Amino acid sequence: MPVPTLPLDVEHLFDLCTKHLARDSEDLRHNYLGALPEGRGRYSEGWRFPHVEPHFNGDPMASGALNRVTFVYLAPRDAADGFKVSVRGTFAPLYEFIPLQRAGDSRFFATTLLLPSGQCFRYRYATGGGEELDAVNPQTTTEDNGARWSSFFTLAAFEAITFERWERVILDRLTRHILPFNTEDARIFLERLGGQQRSNHPYLARFDIGVGVVNFLDKLLAREERHQLFAYKTCLSIIDQLVRQRNPYLEPRDMNEDMFVLLYDQMVSGNVPGWDYGRYDNPKYFLEILRRHTITAAFSHPKYGGNAGAAAWDYLSARYRDGDGKTLFDWRRAIEPPLGNSTEYRG
Repeated sequence: MPVPTLPLDVEHLFDLCTKHLARDSEDLRHNYLGALPEGRGRYSEGWRFPHVEPHFNGDPMASGALNRVTFVYLAPRDAADGFKVSVRGTFAPLYEFIPLQRAGDSRFFATTLLLPSGQCFRYRYATGGGEELDAVNPQTTTEDNGARWSSFFTLAAFEAITFERWERVILDRLTRHILPFNTEDARIFLERLGGQQRSNHPYLARFDIGVGVVNFLDKLLAREERHQLFAYKTCLSIIDQLVRQRNPYLEPRDMNEDMFVLLYDQMVSGNVPGWDYGRYDNPKYFLEILRRHTITAAFSHPKYGGNAGAAAWDYLSARYRDGDGKTLFDWRRAIEPPLGNSTEYRG
């Protein structure tokens, strides 16, 4: 079956592009300490492209199943009137080239596809001069044969794309001490949500801890907070080495919780015995970054990969009640079905 393509909404396209791609200067705005190679730092927030949005098809119970993905190509200034560009990727047979349309008389070429949520894709642009990576999107992936592709993910993706397994284990152990769920009552509550009460929730990808924090961080560091990726990679490496020195007999995932409680408290103080200050000189600052990201992850909309099955919202709903036992956090009134019961919200 061909990939569903939506009519190009030129006005909406210009809304998406004006701030981020309309700058004439070729000078770099930033490169985030080398995190944005190959000149991508000349674009403002290039991680926004391809642009991924929720899609509402009129069926509230199917909300979240599909995303609108808009591919945008900025043609060269000297491009001829007959300039053409197309895209091919893993969202369709790789021999299929999907043409992009010119938006009015601008340099923008675009197409909007309907793609399933919760997935990762690779793609390239094709012009008369051959194939090329997306010059705007900083996300790339390299296959085993060395072939490079631009890449992106749709909402609620759970495939790990930023962190290796050992890094996710350490993130899991650390973030447990940041959230309000690291108590016996909270653990029982989350385990209860792991059964029937969460079975019908969309966006449920529970491959790390109960509220999907590590998955959120994995996606956050691929796009919005990519400039913090160096800090994460460096500090997780230091922490892995440090805890292995303190207990050389167990893998970090099997170490006693007291080990990470002590490490967390030491990072709060900024004085961590054995920390490699030559590689990263402020463990307390990294912990502050991690805390901000973790709280955001746990209580965000589940479509962003955290708050799996709305578990954190359910926790707040059960935790905070008035004198009559009525919840003070009735989140279902604000969210569309099947998660909530709002008839106005569209994701």
